[in-house]
Amino acid sequence: MEQYLICVAVCIIGGLLMSRVAKKLSLPAVTAYLVAGLLLGPFCLGRLNIVGFGFHSLEEAEGFSILSQAALGFIAFAIGNEFRLSQLKHMGHQAITVGILQAVITTIFVDVALIALHFINPSLLSLSSAITLGAIAAATAPAATLMVVKQYKADGPLTKLLLLVVAIDDAVGLVLFSASFGIAKALEMGSISVTAVVLEPILEIILSLGLGALMGFVLNEIEKFFHSRSKRMAISVGFVLLTVGISMLEFQIGSVHCGFSLLLVCMMTGTVFCNICDFSEELMSRVDGWTTPLNILFFVISGAELDLNIFRNPMIPMIGVIYIIFRSLGKYFGSSISCRMTHCDENVTKHIGITLLPQAGVALGMAQTAVALSDGAMVRNVVLFSVLIYELVGPVLTKRALMSAGEIKPEGKTNARNPQNANKD
Repeated sequence: MEQYLICVAVCIIGGLLMSRVAKKLSLPAVTAYLVAGLLLGPFCLGRLNIVGFGFHSLEEAEGFSILSQAALGFIAFAIGNEFRLSQLKHMGHQAITVGILQAVITTIFVDVALIALHFINPSLLSLSSAITLGAIAAATAPAATLMVVKQYKADGPLTKLLLLVVAIDDAVGLVLFSASFGIAKALEMGSISVTAVVLEPILEIILSLGLGALMGFVLNEIEKFFHSRSKRMAISVGFVLLTVGISMLEFQIGSVHCGFSLLLVCMMTGTVFCNICDFSEELMSRVDGWTTPLNILFFVISGAELDLNIFRNPMIPMIGVIYIIFRSLGKYFGSSISCRMTHCDENVTKHIGITLLPQAGVALGMAQTAVALSDGAMVRNVVLFSVLIYELVGPVLTKRALMSAGEIKPEGKTNARNPQNANKD
């Protein structure tokens, strides 16, 4: 047990120290945490086998996944708090249109490129894997995006629309992946399951939104029993952890497999809570302060879990580069087209595509499911390669896009402890 505590402490301290280096290079803290994870991972300092100092194997890093899941729950809960009715009335139509269209267009872009690659060289990539990778491409990482927004206190039309879109993107990505993966399995098995392709993904979304709404309502009712700020914060933290735990449950109803999406459940919890609780904004600011170390752990562990063995097979980077190029084009043009359709501000239309590039946990979860395909290991490794690139480069591009849009204030040299200079945190 002491080894785990030492390792957790080293991760937090290492991530924070690396963020100081990143600050000198004008890089987002998220990138620093990921690099710290790589350094503490099994392919670098972890090889030294010093007790408690880094992760000695990928399995050891994955053993901390419960902390990552908890952090992801709080991140999703925070994003849910952006879905306030006043804001939805103003840009809800734009967010839904952009969220759906950019995801679908991205899937089409990647599908066309990889299916063409399959017909050029069938032995390199199967048709089922090409279709599955296209659906995985739709997923965007909400965690990295939210962390960049929080670190630089970004605010404006682009930031507001971005946070709504990344939340909708996960629901759309879930449907696209379930349908594509069902088709991929049908191609390999010779028969298609309507239950797996249509019923189960729709049921998962409905169950997730229902559970999230219930938990948000119950949280608001429980908060009424407490009046001190510290106790209200404590009950909020405990309730989000409870929500994360429940959302990880799975069960069967006849032949139908039922489960929840952790992201959707926690987002819906945050959405309902922020719209019915009078003091939700103040409470969320306090919860954000409590979860900072947990968020650092999330990204450091994510960095440590990146498998550098993928570079041993030269085909993986080659397919990965094609995947990254066409996914990036799909996100950029998909969001640009949908923004013009909904008459978004030109500044938003120009920059939002770049902010949707980060990809991580959701895509990795999909890739893990895709391992069931005949060459599923190829799918997983291509996604691992893209995540490695996107997670290191994506936050930097997001920051630059928000700065170009004028929604991040230039950093000065004043003291961060001064409330007037809070953007220095």
